[in-house]
Amino acid sequence: MNLIITALSMPALFVWLTIPVLLLLLALFSSWSRNPLKLAHCWRLAGYLFTVSMAASMVIGLLLMVDPRGADSALPELGHQLGLQPDGLAVWMALMVAFIGWVILRYAGDYLQGDPVRNRFLPRFLTALASVLLLIFANNLLVLAGAWIGVSLALHHLLTLYRNRREARLAALQKFIISRVGDVCVIGGVLLLHTHYGSFRLSDMIASVGARGQGSATLELASVLFATAALLKCAQVPFHGWLIRVMEAPTPVSALLHAGVINLGGFLWLRLFPVLDGFTLGHLMLLAVGGMTAMVSVLTMMSQASVKHALAWSTSAQMGFMLFEIGMGAYVLAFLHLLAHSLYKAHSFLASGRTVSASRVAPFEEAARGPRVAWSAAAASVAALILWLSPGLVEGNLVLGAVLVMAVFGSVLGFPEGIGRSQKLLLTGCAIGLVPLYGIAHWLLGGVIVPQPDFALPLIGLLVGLAVVGMLVTISLVILLTPNSPLSQTLRYHISNGFYLMLPFDQITERLSHYLELTRAGRDLPQNATSTLGDKS
Repeated sequence: MNLIITALSMPALFVWLTIPVLLLLLALFSSWSRNPLKLAHCWRLAGYLFTVSMAASMVIGLLLMVDPRGADSALPELGHQLGLQPDGLAVWMALMVAFIGWVILRYAGDYLQGDPVRNRFLPRFLTALASVLLLIFANNLLVLAGAWIGVSLALHHLLTLYRNRREARLAALQKFIISRVGDVCVIGGVLLLHTHYGSFRLSDMIASVGARGQGSATLELASVLFATAALLKCAQVPFHGWLIRVMEAPTPVSALLHAGVINLGGFLWLRLFPVLDGFTLGHLMLLAVGGMTAMVSVLTMMSQASVKHALAWSTSAQMGFMLFEIGMGAYVLAFLHLLAHSLYKAHSFLASGRTVSASRVAPFEEAARGPRVAWSAAAASVAALILWLSPGLVEGNLVLGAVLVMAVFGSVLGFPEGIGRSQKLLLTGCAIGLVPLYGIAHWLLGGVIVPQPDFALPLIGLLVGLAVVGMLVTISLVILLTPNSPLSQTLRYHISNGFYLMLPFDQITERLSHYLELTRAGRDLPQNATSTLGDKS
């Protein structure tokens, strides 16, 4: 059995190792070539490479499942020798990234047909995906940090495909500044981990976790740097304005950003939390900032008229919830959230034109507020009873239970007028079914995440989590129950502007952008003047 697994592992791991390299070579060739026929071959070849990557990931996943020795099998050891980290997290992420990359590539091939930016899109897109795959596969944290920087640089060029659009340039400038700060944080965190563990290999760090002392100031500082990098990458307040502005980019770029790249802050923590020291200051930062971002973005999302702007605020909210879950130590839930959000948001952006058409249809008239609230409260009570009887569904976490109950309440609240009792019961049953469904999903994917037995949510973390949920529920109920009151009207106005949290950073970057444009114009002026004088002579 071991010989068979070894024989199958080598070619699959070799594919994992070579696919990012081939994507980078293809990106280099497609940026150099001007032959339309060769460029068409590049588009097709890129699709084949993503398909092969998915096949190799499935083979590695099956080998990890069938080998009874798990982490002690030959497959992880072979991967470590090649500089790879072949585990469940890498397999699921690689499948998701290759699938979304394949879908966006096929969509972009038609969407950008005849657009002058089409030939510039492909090499930058392939570079971004190759860097993401390297980041997912890497066992060496120096390679991980390099891939993290590569993703940011490739994305910057994708955001400026339409160079004549000022909003696109401003968004790219904001993202560039934020990304460089995040890059410094990731490099600093990696160096601190090396200082503590004496190695850059993730497998060596995980193996020596138990042998190292607890309460390390080095790990505490590393957690703060990684939390800062994740918060910046995931567009958390007050540095989230760039995510709204990048709607100037083509739809395939928006889909890639919202479905893949922006999730990397969460992946960074899912990959590195086993080598940190229980509940850290970084966890508290994710709890507080991620929770506040989720609260602000959820409320703002519901007040947007633009489909893409609503999707952007939705992404910010979902990333906030994901980091909030990581801060609570709910790593499996955060991983499920990451996968589900990536697939949902890729579809939402690629089908945004259909959403605009659907929005022209007259909306259903909502049922009377009183019966809707009463029915929703009853459904939420049933969900709360299930969690009280089976607290293991949310790992005994009170905050997670409150979020799940709130989700059931919100799912039932949108009943339209004239719906029958049987339909109400069916939809209510589907909403309540979210509770056991989460338990089943947690059971299926629980083995992907390495458990952290020394993690315990302290009182401060519990209080912060409950405060975030309580504020969101309170503001939502005020707007729902008293929609015409002065307080509700005031809240709606400020909510529609995101409570102005993005304004300080926006003002700074707008001034910097204006200065850079004046500087660029000043450099071009002598050339233009010289050309004009030459024409006159």
